[in-house]
Formats: sequence, C-alpha cells, structure tokens
Amino acid sequence: MHRITVIGGGLAGLTAAVTAAEAGAKVTIHEAHHTLGGRARTAEGPYRTNEGPHALYNGGPHWAWLKQRDLIGPLAPLPPLEAARLRLRHKGVLRRTPPFAMLKLLRPGLPQAPVDTDFLTWATRIAGEEAARAAAHYSAVALFHHDPGALSAAFVQERLRRATKLPPEAHYPVGGWASVVDRMAARAWNLGVRMETLSRVDTLPTDTPVIVATSLAAARRLLADDSLTWASGRTALVDLAVRTRRGDAFAVSDLDSPGWIERFTAQDRTLAPAGEQLIQGQIPLAPHESKADGVARAEQLLDLAFDGWRTRVTWRGEALANGRTGAVDLPGTSWRDRPAIDRGDGVYLAGDQVAAPGVLSEVSFNSALTAVSLALGSNALDLKHA
Repeated sequence: MHRITVIGGGLAGLTAAVTAAEAGAKVTIHEAHHTLGGRARTAEGPYRTNEGPHALYNGGPHWAWLKQRDLIGPLAPLPPLEAARLRLRHKGVLRRTPPFAMLKLLRPGLPQAPVDTDFLTWATRIAGEEAARAAAHYSAVALFHHDPGALSAAFVQERLRRATKLPPEAHYPVGGWASVVDRMAARAWNLGVRMETLSRVDTLPTDTPVIVATSLAAARRLLADDSLTWASGRTALVDLAVRTRRGDAFAVSDLDSPGWIERFTAQDRTLAPAGEQLIQGQIPLAPHESKADGVARAEQLLDLAFDGWRTRVTWRGEALANGRTGAVDLPGTSWRDRPAIDRGDGVYLAGDQVAAPGVLSEVSFNSALTAVSLALGSNALDLKHA
C-alpha cells in the first residue's frame, strides 16, 4: 500500500488527501493550525468571515469534483433584486452599467489574448484606454493585484471572462467556506486519512512521498529552496458588520482603481446575527501603499454605496494579505512557468502559486491532483471524477 504524507490541511492538502485515499493510499495530514482549512477557514460566530472575499466558481473541474462527491452542500442563492444592486464606480460616481466600450472586451469570439503582452496594451487596441483600464480594474475581483493592466493579457482575460460570465459562475456555500472544508475533512476521515492538527513539520520525512500543500513562503522555508518564489498580490482586507438598511448595494466594483466591496449577507443571512449585514472588501495595494491607504479607499467606496454606514457599524476587522492571494502572471509567463509541482526525491508541491491551471482555488485543486498522480508513481491514477 502506498503511504503519503501531506503537509498542510487547506484546500490543496485536503484535496490531495482525499484523492490519494480514494486511490488506496494510506495518508497522513499534518496541519500546524488547530483547525483545518488554511485560507478557506471561516471565523466562528457571530460574524462568519472568510480570510477575504471567497467564491466558488462552477466553470472548472474543482466544482465537478466537489459536486460528484456531494461536498459542495447547500448554496446561498442571490435574489434577483439584490443582484440588480451591483454598482460600479467610474469617474468618481456610482453607475449601474460599465463603459460601453468595455463590452468589446467581453464579446463572444474575441481571440485569446497573448501571453507576452500586458493586458492594458492589448485591451487598449481593442476598446480604447479608458475601457481597457476599467476592465483591468474590474478583473481585480479575481486576482487581488494593484495593477492588473500590467499583467499578462492572457492571464487577465481569463479572469475577466470568468468574473463577468452570465449566469454568474461565482457561488457561495451556506455558512461560509468552513462548511465545504468540514465536508472534505469528513470524507477524508471516512477514507481512513489520519489528520494531525497542531502538528508543525520542520523536517521532511524520508520514508514516504511528501506533498507540501502550504503557502509558497512556508514551502520555501521547509525545503530550504530559495527558488520557490512567484509574484502575488498584496491586499487590504476590510470586514464590517452594520445594522441592516434597505437600499444598500449588493457589491461595488471600483473601475477607477482596483477594489471590491461585497455585502455577503445579501445571499447568506446566516453569516451575521439578525438585523445585521456582513460586508467584506478587498483593496489591492501598490508596493508603496500601507494597509491604512487601502482601508481609506475602502471607506470611500462604502461612503458611496452604503449610506450612513459609519453610524451603523457593530463590528469591524482589518487585515493585510501579503502574498496570500494566489499567483499572478507577468507578461511572457504563464502558469507553466511557476514553481514545478515535482521537486524531486519524492517531494511535490500543491497550492495556489504553483504550476497548475485554473482560477483562484482551482489552482490548488489541480496542483493537488497532479501531485498525487506523481506521488503514486503512475499516470494511471483514476481521476475520471475530477
């Protein structure tokens, strides 16, 4: 029987553990935190926040894998009236519709953008600079970067398409992402996976294949490999609970500069006590900007879309996510150029900044499946359910 050690109990680690156990391997997970989930943890009540806004996209293999195993659970539907309350800040004011020229970048049949050109240059040729910048800033909801226009056109185009698709691909598990994590952990347990929390690993075991499913920074320290680096975002995260008021926006996308504010209780009222709304925002930061700069920009969006929010606040949280929002690809690079999954000597990487395709959590999922296939020493691993 194959034996596999998984270091890290987030989405990548749990996916790897379940997949390996389904293939008959004996699996042990080591998680340094006292609970599983990684960045998919949901805070315990009364305000059930995730580490930044989280959505589960249904257009990729991760969704199909979870659904076939009945791991998604109930989803929070967005009422049509709430969906109509999406607002866009453009030229300093709130609007209901994007610049008309921006739609040129979303039309069916548009050729795939090039890898070796930045998005702003490519999009400007198609729709003009104003629409190109607006589209780049809108795409920040799916890439958490302060200057999306400077990234690879192919990389940004994929995220822009996924984020603007109708009907929307983004879905929200009732109760936050912890509900999905709990179901994944229960499946792993039923498959015989041994899960050890508060178990920090400082030295790699040498007797079994090891899947390192941690952040790239943690993997770099554990493997003493300075080559394990890749560009990521730096983002101010703002969480607010406010007393309910009719007419609040569902979400606000900043087309003047990257930023996104969303009222998560619009689709899932279990995330906050009755009579209160939970709002989460992400404001990408340039290298010279501080968390306070991002918070100030978030407050500008709140002033526009949530009348009287300052007097309605019942709880507030702020955080800085540095290099914890997934990989971003610069012009001339793609996911294939990120740190390789196979590190040699029976060590494999999984996570959202390694060489695997997908958007957001899909990268963690795809890299986990590849790592398990390699760790088991054969491409014959049955992945038909993926």
